[in-house]
Amino acid sequence: MKCRHETLAVLLEADPLAKAARAAALWDAVQADATLLPDEAQRAEALALTPDQEAAMPGRPERPHLVSATQVPARSPFTPEGRAALLHAICHIEFNAINLALDAVWRFADMPAAFYRDWLQVAGEEALHFTLLRTHLESLGSRYGDFDAHDGLWTMCHKTRHDIVARMALVPRTLEARGLDATPLIQDKLTRAGDLRAVEILDIILRDEVGHVRIGNHWFHHLCQERQLDATALYPELVKRYEAPRMRPPFNEAARKAAGFTDAELAFLLGED
Repeated sequence: MKCRHETLAVLLEADPLAKAARAAALWDAVQADATLLPDEAQRAEALALTPDQEAAMPGRPERPHLVSATQVPARSPFTPEGRAALLHAICHIEFNAINLALDAVWRFADMPAAFYRDWLQVAGEEALHFTLLRTHLESLGSRYGDFDAHDGLWTMCHKTRHDIVARMALVPRTLEARGLDATPLIQDKLTRAGDLRAVEILDIILRDEVGHVRIGNHWFHHLCQERQLDATALYPELVKRYEAPRMRPPFNEAARKAAGFTDAELAFLLGED
């Protein structure tokens, strides 16, 4: 099996259930047999998309209908429809997160084998998150695709497709790291709404997302050190260059520290000099 080629095939899979199952199976296979990770020649291979693949990137279903973030309605968990809409939004994030991790594996050549293993792990765990949320959503009488969603995560993934340093800086440790801050607040609302199963699922997601953001932090700092870049000074430049959203408090400082954020990086988030 050529791991990076197979990862691209999974990324192009449009059916959400099939994508999640294939991503999980790929991670299971690599855990069982480390020789399936890309060897030196496979890591060096620069893969390119055909025109048909480019048009189909990333593979996703016709629904949910994608709209701008400002058009996605407010999601209160205190009504059945509002709770379903809120959980659908999180489910959509987890579906996109599968794509983001898979994209890192196939797209970026000449990285250590550990890089590919890390992002296959993320893809497998995001597939689990998506599956848990999709199943719970169906228990509430809704399905993935029933509500409109936005495409902010993939938009940043596409913007940074030619810059691995920016990708590591702005996708896992910026956009996805927002989940570290938001999840406890959402869990509090869901607890008050009486949806304890959703709270349990978000416990799993928060635990794993600390690890995912830590992986992003590790590879961002690895690349900066390798290229003799000042990570602390570079990050604000990348935020400006790629028009990434500036993070707003409150921040889950404990989770962010566990995920590898330095005191200087947390000070930047807090607007401190």
